[in-house]
Amino acid sequence: MTLRNFFPVIHIHPILLIFIIVSFLTGTFIELMVILGIVLFHELGHFTMAKIFKWRIRGIMLWVFGGVMDTDENGTKPLFEEILVTIAGPFQHLFIYMLLLFLSVNSTVPSSIIELAFFYNSAILLFNLLPIWPLDGGKLIFQILSTLLPYRKAYDYVIIFSICTCIVFLIVQLIFMPFTLSAFILFLFLLMENRSDWKQRYYVFIRFLLRRYHGETYIKGVRPMEVSHDSFLMDIFSNFHREKRHPIYVTFPGDIRESIDEMDCLHSYFHERNYSKPIGEITSNL
Repeated sequence: MTLRNFFPVIHIHPILLIFIIVSFLTGTFIELMVILGIVLFHELGHFTMAKIFKWRIRGIMLWVFGGVMDTDENGTKPLFEEILVTIAGPFQHLFIYMLLLFLSVNSTVPSSIIELAFFYNSAILLFNLLPIWPLDGGKLIFQILSTLLPYRKAYDYVIIFSICTCIVFLIVQLIFMPFTLSAFILFLFLLMENRSDWKQRYYVFIRFLLRRYHGETYIKGVRPMEVSHDSFLMDIFSNFHREKRHPIYVTFPGDIRESIDEMDCLHSYFHERNYSKPIGEITSNL
């Protein structure tokens, strides 16, 4: 057993380094340390729950008012596990409230620090529940959408919604609210993160398919699909749902129907590299 089994690898985002430098220059280093302590405790909630379910965890990226736990399990584990791992972070804030209450009653910490920690604990909790990817609120929206829509569409929709939400928050702050540099940088950072995720969405989906192809995806039900003989494999894959196995029924001219298993389709795509062959031709050659 190594230390990594008990403690995550922690990375610091470059934007956090900027805030650390600014905190030294402006005399707000103590405030930043309080924020980072709360953020780290929040992320350890995600990490602990993920470890309970034996997820593969690469590490934790910290940035001001939040962080991201990087895992290899998105879209492959049971939905209830993903939801529990997601809400484990916000749940940590309840323990922080109880700790602050205990410290305030026992007068072991100056009241100014207690009030500061209480404020930032509430602010970070509410911030992480915003419906913006990859915040916890955005993840919960994605998890709900992925139960109703194909995985690829759910991911695309949550990124589009997050980008629009970030733009709205930036406009509201610039026009209707007093300008706050830290808040502006945070929402601008989230906007850039979502823009980057939008560019990488195809590779996220390919990783989802590869996990499925290698049998690493949790399956608990069957959802038959009916497709035309001239459909391409990627168009069919785009309608794959999480936790569902898809028997595929191919309709040929003359109302002829043949079936093909999804694993045969995935094998044809990844192993035989039939990127441009229609499903009808692949089915006929089996």
